Amino acid sequence: MTAAFEQRQHRGKQSYAAGQAAEGIVERHYQAGGYQILARRWRGKAGEIDLICISGQTVVFVEVKKARTFDIAAYRLGPRQLSRLARAGTEYIGRDCGLERVLMRFDLALVDGIGDVRVIENLSFDGW
Repeated sequence: MTAAFEQRQHRGKQSYAAGQAAEGIVERHYQAGGYQILARRWRGKAGEIDLICISGQTVVFVEVKKARTFDIAAYRLGPRQLSRLARAGTEYIGRDCGLERVLMRFDLALVDGIGDVRVIENLSFDGW
């Protein structure tokens, strides 16, 4: 193995661990708001959803993005990912939800370099 390969591998492991930590921070944020966690890193044919939770009759699909600043984190959600999130959420409702009637909401949870959380609720799919 080359030194460059080992460095990339190490950075990949660090990024994975940072992503998991960010998801844990966001999960605790939603729980503190009274949400029940239904799934973590749910995977369907359409893709993966970082966090799925419920409050009342509203199922919330959460995409978590971590970066040094909230702006950089928000910029990391592109149109293809947003489309994938919508398809995966629809798949979850149809396949694994187990509830007859629900409302759906898609949130973007941003985690900055010091671990603060900012949530953008009810993402709009117009214009993506």
